[in-house]
Amino acid sequence: MERTTEKDSNYSNLDKMSVTELLQNINKEDQSVPLAVNKALPQIEKLVTITAGKMKQGGRLFYIGAGTSGRLGVVDASECPPTFGVPFDWVVGIIAGGDGAIRKAVEFAEDDTQQAWIDLQEYNINDKDVLVGIAASGTTPYVVGGLKKANEHNVTTGCIVCNSGSPVAAEAKYPVEVITGPEFLTGSTRMKAGTAQKLVLNMLSTTVMIQLGRVKGNKMVDMQLSNDKLIDRGTKMVMKETGLDEATAAGLLKKYGSVRKAVENYKID
Repeated sequence: MERTTEKDSNYSNLDKMSVTELLQNINKEDQSVPLAVNKALPQIEKLVTITAGKMKQGGRLFYIGAGTSGRLGVVDASECPPTFGVPFDWVVGIIAGGDGAIRKAVEFAEDDTQQAWIDLQEYNINDKDVLVGIAASGTTPYVVGGLKKANEHNVTTGCIVCNSGSPVAAEAKYPVEVITGPEFLTGSTRMKAGTAQKLVLNMLSTTVMIQLGRVKGNKMVDMQLSNDKLIDRGTKMVMKETGLDEATAAGLLKKYGSVRKAVENYKID
């Protein structure tokens, strides 16, 4: 397969460019990413639909990846409980090399074809669940091996890759291929490819959670009230929904612990 993510940059002599030129050219390249994501919307829709269906039946969503791709999966998974008030094990991000690899690269962790399935066993992954492999290159052995084993055990599989015709996409039943092309800095897939993966992950988890009823209107009514900013936001949401004054709304929010429950119970109180 041709790995366009590894092709030479369209720009030469980066070390001779001014700061202004560097920033303008990086920004120019970045503007191509949403267009690439747009082309993949039909694939993303299929992955979202199957994932929402599985989770409505009690399934979970797992991400596996190495390096930047793994970190992006961990970030998206870790944001779901505070944003949508769901249990921490509804969406799980696993990175090759373990959690230590989030901060510091673990040498050769991505080259083990067996380890992803071993890592997934800690969560008792089963055929109710969905496994999404994230790999910019689409060739990461850790991800290929994990998807292959998942298929053997009838786990629904998807992927997010940035090259066409990749081994990862071949293993995934619901592949998402966002073709981002050469990076500004040759081979640095934390740039355009990483941005594309983040956009797709945003779409996947947010749309699935809306389908699961974790959003009301356009508000995060189940968000965790874990700091003053979020408590203030929640109070304003309760005020808007109920017409109550700030003090009363804040009291209801404190009593019930979520915007949704506060709004549902305010007439009773």
